[in-house]
Amino acid sequence: MPEGLEVPADPLEIRLDFHHDAIVMYLIDRGIITTRVVSAVDIGKALMRDIPFSSGILPRDTLWWTTTSNNPAVALWRDPKIWKVALLTKALTEPRRFALPMPGLIFVCSPGRPPAVYAARKRPVSGQDLIYHAPLFNLFQNGQSCGGSHKYPANVADIPESFFLSFFSAEGHPQGRSRKHGADLLKLWEEIDGKKRYPLSDLVKFGYMEDLLHAGSRVSY
Repeated sequence: MPEGLEVPADPLEIRLDFHHDAIVMYLIDRGIITTRVVSAVDIGKALMRDIPFSSGILPRDTLWWTTTSNNPAVALWRDPKIWKVALLTKALTEPRRFALPMPGLIFVCSPGRPPAVYAARKRPVSGQDLIYHAPLFNLFQNGQSCGGSHKYPANVADIPESFFLSFFSAEGHPQGRSRKHGADLLKLWEEIDGKKRYPLSDLVKFGYMEDLLHAGSRVSY
């Protein structure tokens, strides 16, 4: 502190040095300095005790939420239903229209971002519940979706419906989405178009709900 100010001394008690591969903490107690290597997680937990934190009002059918390096992520559940979709099979042509029965779907959403999408036989209630690849175009093998030029809303509650308003493209690599049709996802869509229920026996396993929970905490866009 500048000299002349009537402020009591404020002795240094803790110092953190951030190196490339480690964080070193120095504890100073009555002139004795001890050092230890600490993790960013420990530092974050210590600081969060003094920072108010709230999720706000969560959307209906929220399965879980977490924080990521850049954005909060909220997992939303949508019950089995018929979704209307538009599929672009060739450039500069009219899209094909489908009314597709889908199984229950899980959307891992961040504000204004393309969601990750997965399928389930029923609404998950534990980390050991099985999760399946969503039988949809515009998805990568890890479930992340390609947003293209589609603009997603900031309100995560609206993202699942916004996903189905976007145009789907038959280009890409839709392997592993159908047990019966293999990589030919279009054949599956043609088969179930107009039907009332999705054939759950055709779903292809992705992993378990806990896999999504662990992945969600590492998601960055």
